[in-house]
Amino acid sequence: MFDFLGAGFGPGDILPFIAVGFAAQIIDGALGMAFGVISQTLLVSVLGVPPATVSASVHMVEIFTTGASGASHAWHRNIDWGLFRRLVPFGIAGGVVGAYLLSNIDASAARPFVMAYLAAIGFYLLYRAIRMGAPRFEDPRATRPLALAGGFLDAAGGGGWGPVVTSNLLVQGSDPRKTIGTVNAAEFLLTLAISVAFLASYGLAAFGAATVGLAVGGVVAAPAGAIAAKRIRPRLLLLAVSIVLIATSLFSLLRAAQML
Repeated sequence: MFDFLGAGFGPGDILPFIAVGFAAQIIDGALGMAFGVISQTLLVSVLGVPPATVSASVHMVEIFTTGASGASHAWHRNIDWGLFRRLVPFGIAGGVVGAYLLSNIDASAARPFVMAYLAAIGFYLLYRAIRMGAPRFEDPRATRPLALAGGFLDAAGGGGWGPVVTSNLLVQGSDPRKTIGTVNAAEFLLTLAISVAFLASYGLAAFGAATVGLAVGGVVAAPAGAIAAKRIRPRLLLLAVSIVLIATSLFSLLRAAQML
């Protein structure tokens, strides 16, 4: 064992977290959502990491994974820069407000309602994917309020930028490849703004084995996710997004029901 950044853990300690980060980022990079849901589920349920540690770790890790994913999508020309400029300022504003309110209110009470809404959106996208003929894409109009809501839910509710923003842009008829790439790239700046609070609260102590492993796995997987988004046909992308959205939303609803 060696002392990684003074944290007192070795390569064997981070291998399970590398695997989790790699798997979660492959899906997130290709579909524009689910890194937080997948990584948190596996860390808590499979690896037994305390939920509070997981929450801090995932937000810290997303600085690196969203940065690598955004750069990869830019390299493969998966980004609509006009849409990017409309999303980022309002996403950051919502994220900052959400992070501020997180210390004063319990936003988790609204999460089941958000998950139910996303599940319904997932079924609608599934219907569209099955019935889709030749794709006809439109420039989405309702972007700024959507980014504001997505940023707020991501900070206050422990995740939601990808599912909320990606799914609703797709409902408006946007190009799946460009939507996924743009939302991933915008998430880097959003996550950076939100994560400042975690750095201020935890400092370098937040960089434990889980954080380092998730970051390594996620950064390695980011280019593969961007390539997948570029090469998979729009109809299959929409189908995959709908299935992941339905599965993660229903899982979150089931877990919330079990806690009642």
